[in-house]
Amino acid sequence: MKGRSFLTLLDYTPEEIRALLRLAAQVKEEKKQGIFPERLRHKNIVLLFEKTSTRTRCAFETAGYDEGARVTFLSNSQMGKKESLEDTAKVLGRFYDGIEFRGFSQETVELLAKHSGVPVWNGLTDLYHPTQVLADLLTITEHVKKPLSEVRFVFVGDARNNMGNSLMIGCAKMGMHFTALAPRSLFPSEALVERMRHLCETTGGSITLTENRDDVCGADVIYTDVWVSMGEEAHYAERIALLEPYRVDADLMARTKNPDVKFLHCLPSFHDLETSVGKSVFETYGLREMEVSDEVFRSSASVVFDEAENRMHTIKAVMLATMTDILD
Repeated sequence: MKGRSFLTLLDYTPEEIRALLRLAAQVKEEKKQGIFPERLRHKNIVLLFEKTSTRTRCAFETAGYDEGARVTFLSNSQMGKKESLEDTAKVLGRFYDGIEFRGFSQETVELLAKHSGVPVWNGLTDLYHPTQVLADLLTITEHVKKPLSEVRFVFVGDARNNMGNSLMIGCAKMGMHFTALAPRSLFPSEALVERMRHLCETTGGSITLTENRDDVCGADVIYTDVWVSMGEEAHYAERIALLEPYRVDADLMARTKNPDVKFLHCLPSFHDLETSVGKSVFETYGLREMEVSDEVFRSSASVVFDEAENRMHTIKAVMLATMTDILD
């Protein structure tokens, strides 16, 4: 994988994804044992951010520092303002050994990869969030006591957003059984669904789209995300009307009929009124919780903070795999 970019899981084979997960588990254990080989010593990494972030920025920075890299956070570049994207990519490729991008357009991260000459990593775009899905898969292997190929995974909510897309791709690649529980208008694109169903013919997975809450029966994992993604803040009223019946609450968890079912969320989560956005939504719409109830979020089924930590370990694995010979 050395020299390759990490833009979407569509570009990686199931075997390559498994290798990244094994490497992530290895570097997680190394950190736990206080072992820091600094395999990225004298490497320079730049983080390009158009969107706000907690986990993505901190995961890339700590992962880079653990491995001895030098990291630049860049949120005020001339890219697209006084300098073209192509020219910016060529400049950064002369300074840095790897580039992370978190922003809006998937085309931006693809052009950075095309013109920079160094590995580029997608820290989130409107279409895909592949580093998050690696962390999700690692978390599932740690908490669900069965092979990934036997896992029944349900994504609840806006299934056509970047997380819905990326999770469906990740599940299909791993031969998992993926269900999107969502209003029909928020199903993933037909083209992507058909592509993943075709992939499942090879991997043994399955793709199901449903509006019926009872279809979570047998689920090993219930996953949700915010109802309104960054850049879509004008759509709160519309999304609340569509998605309130799809809140992950104790009733939905009970419908799995699985006492060991796990709850995952990529975070941040609007499960209480302890945020300015949560308070604003409460004042406008009267909702104390949105995509997940506070009860479920804080329950023993919730592994969201293990999942958040795993962003660091899986991102470290991606950087090592694409900048060194560690997987050769």
